[in-house]
Amino acid sequence: MEQERFKETLRRRGLKVTNQRLLVLETIADRPGQHLTAEEIYELTKEKYPEIGLATIYRTVQVLVELGVIDKVSFDDGFVRYELGDAGQDSRHHHHHAICQRCGSVISFEGDLLETLEEALYDTIGFVVTDHEVKLTGYCRECAKGKENNMEEIN
Repeated sequence: MEQERFKETLRRRGLKVTNQRLLVLETIADRPGQHLTAEEIYELTKEKYPEIGLATIYRTVQVLVELGVIDKVSFDDGFVRYELGDAGQDSRHHHHHAICQRCGSVISFEGDLLETLEEALYDTIGFVVTDHEVKLTGYCRECAKGKENNMEEIN
């Protein structure tokens, strides 16, 4: 997201444009594909802005989530993570995540494979889907190869 567009979003919502908010957004935007915790964002922003506090990071990510600028994601590992959001796009169609059960890697992918299901829900029970999140668990390519090799050794 362009910094000017972000500034305008903040102003439109009646919020101040602060260095901290810009720095947090820049930190997340500079790491596409990564899913950062508030603590990781804090450590990274501290390098450029040593006086920033962890409480400021928590408040800032909350504001950015509420604005739809960043997304809050959970991979069921006990951590809340943040990534650049899909602001300005159809909010129902985010990218999704494939999570490796062995190495823990998270692979982001895009696709609207749920459109047929969403339409069926509407047609059959009148349910209108406004958002969805897909998390698939399994094995990445490397771990799947390793799993196959381990199974061959056991047999």
